[in-house]
Amino acid sequence: MKVLYIDCFSGISGDMMVGALIDAGASFEKIETELKKLDVHGYTLNQKKVVKEGISSVKFDVILDEEHGNEQHQHHDHDHEHHTHTHAHQHHDHEHHTHTHAHQHHDHEHHSHSHDHHHHDHGHHHHSRYADIVQLIEQSDLDPAVKIRSKDIFAPIAKAEAKIHNMSIEDVHFHEVGAVDSIVDIIATAIALEDLGIEEIITSHVPLGSGQIKISHGIYPVPAPATLEMMKNIPIAASDLQYELTTPTGAGIVVSQSDSFGKMPAMKVSSIGYGAGTRNIPGRPNVLRVLVGELLEKKKTTV
Repeated sequence: MKVLYIDCFSGISGDMMVGALIDAGASFEKIETELKKLDVHGYTLNQKKVVKEGISSVKFDVILDEEHGNEQHQHHDHDHEHHTHTHAHQHHDHEHHTHTHAHQHHDHEHHSHSHDHHHHDHGHHHHSRYADIVQLIEQSDLDPAVKIRSKDIFAPIAKAEAKIHNMSIEDVHFHEVGAVDSIVDIIATAIALEDLGIEEIITSHVPLGSGQIKISHGIYPVPAPATLEMMKNIPIAASDLQYELTTPTGAGIVVSQSDSFGKMPAMKVSSIGYGAGTRNIPGRPNVLRVLVGELLEKKKTTV
């Protein structure tokens, strides 16, 4: 049985997961081609090799195509900021958002987010509601298995956000910039898992991080409320690092795709992948490691 072991010793985010799967052998070109089946535009994908505290890893980025002749700006800061934003909380600490519905000026982007004048030509704003994202996936020509995985990842994220903000799940909004990142990271993960033919996923205990993050409402604890909500009944590893190690997207991937949690199983490893996070943590390679291979023995089924 083709198994994937997710070794998230430094946490997990969507871009780290995609990078790790690419490094382990998933086709970047396949991901790029399949994503074109979605009605989401205004971005390009990038992958590059980076070294994190001595470990060579793949950095996967979604780069928005805009604006004003600026050099393309990368919107991934996932491993210390979470981008699954409802209108209730939006934060990218290096983009200097002004959080009103009337005008939200991004440092490099100058998006205008009022309900009166969205940038429809980039397609960012059509798909920010959870219900719209589900419809977007269902109406695409993506492989049925990719559709299922994608919707399975989105569901716990939206459910957690809805509970935290006391709103209906259908009305949860993914922030306009973050929506593109979220959609691409999640569906790229689903495409990569199918491309590798993964049948079972086992995940290590998951460190969430600690400390505080500054978002539009003020200072919030790490893990973020939505991440912690999703990780109920999931084995969490202790962490004294003062960073957000696991993002809502990372949590959504872990809780929806993992069949079990714990130590590395007895397996014959065929490939190993390292996916890079954005933040550099001194003395700690900020990477996600995945192992692909065959289980040496099928676990006995217990009822």
